[in-house]
Amino acid sequence: MHALILVDLQNDFCPGGALAVPHGDEVIAVANRLMPRFPLVVATQDWHPADHGSFARSHAGGKPFDLGELAGLPQVLWPAHCVQGTPGAELHAGLDRTRIAAVLPKGTDRTVDSYSGFVDNGRRKTTGLADWLRRHHVDAVTVMGLATDYCMKATTLDAVALGLATRVVLDGCRGVELKPGDCAIALDSLFAARIDVVMADEVVDVR
Repeated sequence: MHALILVDLQNDFCPGGALAVPHGDEVIAVANRLMPRFPLVVATQDWHPADHGSFARSHAGGKPFDLGELAGLPQVLWPAHCVQGTPGAELHAGLDRTRIAAVLPKGTDRTVDSYSGFVDNGRRKTTGLADWLRRHHVDAVTVMGLATDYCMKATTLDAVALGLATRVVLDGCRGVELKPGDCAIALDSLFAARIDVVMADEVVDVR
């Protein structure tokens, strides 16, 4: 079984959102075009408590995009985003929700961030995505979403580590680029892991 994983296609990561990824909304049309080609579609969703430790406001003197520490790990201090129950945390209104079989939250523990759709950054607690894929007999995944240099990259690398045949849809991703070149570095890490990187037009129907 081949599944499409949509990473964090949420309002706060699109233009006008609290942590807008440049041109992030452009991937919604790509997702809608790809979903009918897969037998199974699953989405991840940042779902943070209001006092999440990754937020700059949770650190005395912290400013958005400073580098701090959380759970003993280096942590970018983000603007508050994808707070549970807020409109910013919802999947983008333009996304065809009817084709999504499940939405799995991540980043729900205020003490640790979770870029990957599979496990938190401290690798202590899973999100349930791996178990969900196993229950549905998934052995291959195609990944797209936001953002290239953070959650998409982490999710994809963890998919490979789990033994899943994995590929990324490049034009279905956009990056934060806190530093110029961050997306190129992220893609290099995917190439080093021998992950296929394709364009949406190359993705054939696998139903």
